[in-house]
Amino acid sequence: MKTMRIWAFCLAAALSLAAFGSVAEAGITARIDLSAQKMRVYSNGKLAYTWTVSTARSGYRTPTGTYRPQRMHKMWYSRKYDMSPMPHSIFFRGGYAIHGTNAVKNLGRPASHGCVRLHPSNARTLYNLVKQSGPSNTRIIITR
Repeated sequence: MKTMRIWAFCLAAALSLAAFGSVAEAGITARIDLSAQKMRVYSNGKLAYTWTVSTARSGYRTPTGTYRPQRMHKMWYSRKYDMSPMPHSIFFRGGYAIHGTNAVKNLGRPASHGCVRLHPSNARTLYNLVKQSGPSNTRIIITR
């Protein structure tokens, strides 16, 4: 009987850890590597997409760190930069956002004023993933 209780306790503990692990990995994580100009998107802890990006060119900077989306706009126009279109914008720190760009030929090299630019279809995909999962279940991690 004592062995049965120990086994049941171990089973319950294992199930609790398994459940906790899946909760910890729930949601969306966008990892942006400034050196590689790549974004890797994880859904529930599993790699779902790898995309080429453009981040800050010389004289500008893309902030590093870990963020959560602050606000999202299906279409935004930059008041600071000549009303440039920023489709599927996910703002993560003040005026810094991940968004689509029409300058797809510049993807893969630094070209922005600090935002993280994506191909428009990739920006739409990410925007929809974040909207579905929720901004509070989304992390944006930017490293050098």
